[in-house]
Amino acid sequence: MKTRTLGKNGFEVSEMGLGCWQLGSDWGTGIDQDGAFGILQAAVDSGVTLFDTADVYGAGKSERAIGAFLKQSGANVRVATKYGRMDVYPDNYTADTMRAAVEGSLERLGVASLDLLQLHCIPTEVMRDGTVFDWMRDLQKEGLIKQFGASVETVEEGLICIEQEGIASLQVIFNMFRQKLVKELLPQAQAKGVGLIVRLPLASGLLAGKMTAETTFAESDHRNYNKDGDAFNVGETFAGLPFVKGVELADQIKAMKPEGISDLTMAQMALRWILDHDAVSTVIPGASSPAQAQANAAVSDLAPLSAELHAALTDFYTAEVHENIRGAY
Repeated sequence: MKTRTLGKNGFEVSEMGLGCWQLGSDWGTGIDQDGAFGILQAAVDSGVTLFDTADVYGAGKSERAIGAFLKQSGANVRVATKYGRMDVYPDNYTADTMRAAVEGSLERLGVASLDLLQLHCIPTEVMRDGTVFDWMRDLQKEGLIKQFGASVETVEEGLICIEQEGIASLQVIFNMFRQKLVKELLPQAQAKGVGLIVRLPLASGLLAGKMTAETTFAESDHRNYNKDGDAFNVGETFAGLPFVKGVELADQIKAMKPEGISDLTMAQMALRWILDHDAVSTVIPGASSPAQAQANAAVSDLAPLSAELHAALTDFYTAEVHENIRGAY
């Protein structure tokens, strides 16, 4: 596993991290503690040194699972968590609610200081006001958090946040279906020394290339109830694409997979495409099984994709994908 630095104010992270929303069992098939431990251990054994979670994932369940795992395993892993959605969205952002949220995360994770606290897709106007960043700086001075960053939905929000003094990272949606950031945010963040954590790298599974137009999801799965943005930003589900259109576009990308690399999965190609952008610090795909965690982690050791394939994927995005993206971007 190769490593990169999370911005000039951050720390060393594995190129492939692990997203832990699924451990909260808020959607899809529920994962019990044994299942969670198996996924987390497989990730650690594969060289992963960053777990990404949030207080709102399972109302603390994801953080508790990670905390219990770290206590049992003694693994040397950085944990990034978030504040901004549970019990405070959209208009209850105060220094007191942030402090209470941090204290809750510390207790659930079983640590004295959070490695990275991120704002969790809070309203743009709250980011623009900037007071929330002062609260995080205060918590940093007290030693309750080591670094701070922000998870954002749009280029505009990212550009607002990177102007904040001391910010270590942005968490962004970035994948082969969402390439706007290549020119409009990645260079700007890199110039400011702000690290980039990439979420939704497989567009809710579309870019694994295994779904069909007939694929269905459980009622409790966000790929069902948020497929048109009815619960939260539509970009968080299928990267904002209508599902059937997304399947069609993914099938076209599948046909672009390089010949002669039979063991390269489409998911690995999609993850490698992201890592080939040197502004990216780490990618945090989720995993519902140990095998999936291992396959994702292995992408760090793969050779970069060819310049020809990158050019073809850029042209494909411009001609076929961009006009179909819905939601704030």
